[in-house]
Amino acid sequence: MIQIDDLGLRYATARGAIDALSGVTLTIGRGEFVSIVGPSGCGKSTLLSVLGGLLRPTAGRVLIGGEPVTDPSPRLGFAFQDPVLLPAQLRFGGVARHRERARSLLEMVGLKGFESNYPKELSGGMRQRVAIARALLLDPEVLLMDEPFGALDAITRERMGYELLRIWQGSGKTVVFVTHGISEAVFLSDRVIAMSARPGRVIDDRRIELPRPRTPTSQEDPRFLEAARILRGLLMGPEDAVQAQQPAERQPRSAASSRVPT
Repeated sequence: MIQIDDLGLRYATARGAIDALSGVTLTIGRGEFVSIVGPSGCGKSTLLSVLGGLLRPTAGRVLIGGEPVTDPSPRLGFAFQDPVLLPAQLRFGGVARHRERARSLLEMVGLKGFESNYPKELSGGMRQRVAIARALLLDPEVLLMDEPFGALDAITRERMGYELLRIWQGSGKTVVFVTHGISEAVFLSDRVIAMSARPGRVIDDRRIELPRPRTPTSQEDPRFLEAARILRGLLMGPEDAVQAQQPAERQPRSAASSRVPT
């Protein structure tokens, strides 16, 4: 579905050129849920913007469905950390013909009955669900998500993770999901792509061998723990990764321990 060949992007700044991405090569299959993780400033969001046609690469190419990406397209849906609830995507077609699909999507994301509410009347989690429904409005082939739950509290973020998996499994879309949460990435994804510090390069492409549907007990599966351990070691260093795991290991099991770590 997505083919990225030797992708590079260089920014020109007053202090000289900055390489944000270098030599990024990977493929993503149709219907896959793929997360991208890496340190701050490694180019995760830049890569997503290139995939969406919002930025032009300075080297390499991106193909979606075999066609080069040059500009934003209705084949691509976007969901960002800030929901920005404006009907920008409706520029691709008339409002009237999308009304029925919009109602159906609002019901799918659990917001039936809130069709006439203003964004200020919705909670953070509800606004993010509207943003996901909006991204799906034109039935895109690919859903690009840049830290969509980053501004939510931990409980709402956990709930939205399960909600996203339910929507994804029902829609069959290809999802590319940027997050800082290693455990969140492992829990949600078919594959996790780890990127190096700037300039961003792919340093690991890890398939997550966990059965679906994912449940809270998936986090106790040795395959989940091993994947998270390896990714933490790659991105944080072995000593930092061990320290990051110690508080959770010392805590007794409780209701809180069944939540998706972020």
